[in-house]
Amino acid sequence: MNYRKLGKTGFDISEISLGTWQVGGKWGDNFNHETADKILNAAVDSGINFIDTADVYGDGESEKAVGRFVKSRSERIYVATKCGRLLNPHTSDAYQPAVLRKFVENSLKNMGLETLDLIQLHCPPTEVYYRPEIFELFDRLKDEGKILNLGISVEKVEEALKGIEYQNVTSVQIIFNVFRQRPAELFFEQANQKNVGIIVRVPLASGLLTGKFSNKSTFTEGDHRNFNRNGEKFDKGETFSGIDYETGLQAVDELKTIFPNDNNLASMALRWILQHNAVSTIIPGASKPEQVNANLESLNYPDLSEEQLFNINAVYDKYIKKSVHQLW
Repeated sequence: MNYRKLGKTGFDISEISLGTWQVGGKWGDNFNHETADKILNAAVDSGINFIDTADVYGDGESEKAVGRFVKSRSERIYVATKCGRLLNPHTSDAYQPAVLRKFVENSLKNMGLETLDLIQLHCPPTEVYYRPEIFELFDRLKDEGKILNLGISVEKVEEALKGIEYQNVTSVQIIFNVFRQRPAELFFEQANQKNVGIIVRVPLASGLLTGKFSNKSTFTEGDHRNFNRNGEKFDKGETFSGIDYETGLQAVDELKTIFPNDNNLASMALRWILQHNAVSTIIPGASKPEQVNANLESLNYPDLSEEQLFNINAVYDKYIKKSVHQLW
């Protein structure tokens, strides 16, 4: 395992880490703690030392599983969680310091921890980034010893750029992959200048970039890849990176001609992300231990050549850029 600094937190974290949206069960299924324990152990046994969760994952069960697991291991494991998505309605007005404080305290209780290594605002409405009192709260929580660092999880590059204007924002979690390339422009440069860590989520475009899907693939009723393709429940960009599914399949087919020997494109897609030095870590998810190991295969994948990078960008320009680039 290789490790990189998570910006001004000073944490040395694994290049490939673990996101826990579907740990303990695939999206929409009931949470299974036994499965979660197996996945978490497989991750840390492989050198992963950074785990990302949220209070809404499994209705708090993911946090409970992560907290219990961390206390069972002797290694230093960095835990990041997120707050805000429990608000209903999820509006800027609903974001209030007292409410967010309660969310943080509930996360500490769920995990049985005294301090959170990293708490992240969980994709709040854009207006929240223009409210200094929200960000000031986390300075007080840090003084009280309840958190070590504040981060933000964002939908849009504009939100990331606004968020890192606050000095206490130490990291940004953002969607970045072969089919979502815009963050590598201005945002990566600005984050690097401000020593802000970058946590990459949805690195495989909800599985599209594994190359294993087809127009005959089906997804369960509770899977967001079934019910959120047009943003019915939350931001469309979280599902297949906002790409029309059929268009995504066409783009993947062309990627397969560039990498004809790759039965699973995932390692290539993760290596492409890691070749961006601004990235601190990638947090692919896993619904079984074998997927953790598959994600880690990217660590042995060779760097992509200039020709390969050029051809990947040509696919992006041909199929993806027009409909995705400026939206997020």
